[in-house]
Amino acid sequence: MQRAKAVSKILYYITFILAVIYVGLTVYSAVCILTGWHIDYYEDGKFIHILYPFTAKTLMNIVNNTSYILFEFFMPLSLYGLFFFLASNVFKVFHQPKLFTRYGIKQLQYFYLANWILPLGAILLAGIFASVESFAFALAITHFILGIFVYFLSAIFKQGLNLQNEQDLFI
Repeated sequence: MQRAKAVSKILYYITFILAVIYVGLTVYSAVCILTGWHIDYYEDGKFIHILYPFTAKTLMNIVNNTSYILFEFFMPLSLYGLFFFLASNVFKVFHQPKLFTRYGIKQLQYFYLANWILPLGAILLAGIFASVESFAFALAITHFILGIFVYFLSAIFKQGLNLQNEQDLFI
């Protein structure tokens, strides 16, 4: 179990750092686009370079189209920030002193519900305003399957918590 705790701690830090990076990129990009700070238009304004802070080097290239910016840039970027944050909370559950807790079950529930609802909801919303690529549906199916696995893991945790509570009553 020590090896699993060590791996979960490493994965917790990796996913938490990825969440911070994605959220940071989302916020930085929003500030740049809304204020015109550190952006460079090219090809007659059809595209935007978002520049690294305080440099002239390109960080990201995006199409200068409102529906693209909202639904194909900001929405995926922010949703993956949320995904990695929820994943970090799941990994955090596995390196806690007590494995079966209500907190752990809640984190697993947040994760599987987010993987079931948000990808398909985002695709349906984006489909109203922009064209959706076919790989987005494959990605949504992948998230749905991941949510199913975590759902079963959550059910195992519920059973483990019940057994743990029953054991505590006998002591």
